[in-house]
Amino acid sequence: MPILSDIINAAKEVIEVARTTAQGMSVTLSHIPAKKDTVQYPDEPVQIYRRFRGEHFLDVNEDGKEKCVSCFLCAAACPADAIYIEGAEDARSYAERIGQDHRYARVYQIDYGRCILCGFCVDACPTDAINHGHNFEWAVYTPGEMVKDKDYLLANKWREPGVEPNEKQKALAAKQKLGKFNMILK
Repeated sequence: MPILSDIINAAKEVIEVARTTAQGMSVTLSHIPAKKDTVQYPDEPVQIYRRFRGEHFLDVNEDGKEKCVSCFLCAAACPADAIYIEGAEDARSYAERIGQDHRYARVYQIDYGRCILCGFCVDACPTDAINHGHNFEWAVYTPGEMVKDKDYLLANKWREPGVEPNEKQKALAAKQKLGKFNMILK
């Protein structure tokens, strides 16, 4: 009798697997006749949600001064250890200095080969100096190109859709060498 019950249980299992496979395939097959939306990127803009976490950018205040005060909280919060910062002191007056505070990040690098885009660095920053942008184009030829420096991250802000510099920020925005992103934010 145990052989008969083993055969019945095996048959029930085969029937259950076949049923669930057919159910899953029915969902897949139902999408085949649906109209496909193909975007001819980069000729046409891509629609991206505003909450999309892409490549970071370093922010500046209304006077065009860097917001980063080199507190290292973003680097400490990063679980992938992808952020490298070297801080420096700037004793000059506010009008002459680079940042908004007497401390600034002399070196600021993010290694996107390690970054997991978790957003912990953005949450940890007390001055809102680092933010997620919308860039998703990261194709490079060597791993070294995945490390983005401070100048690149500062220029990334001006590539964002709908972001335009004011009069005091135009000198910083002029350093940007790359064009605007071809995207529409939803």
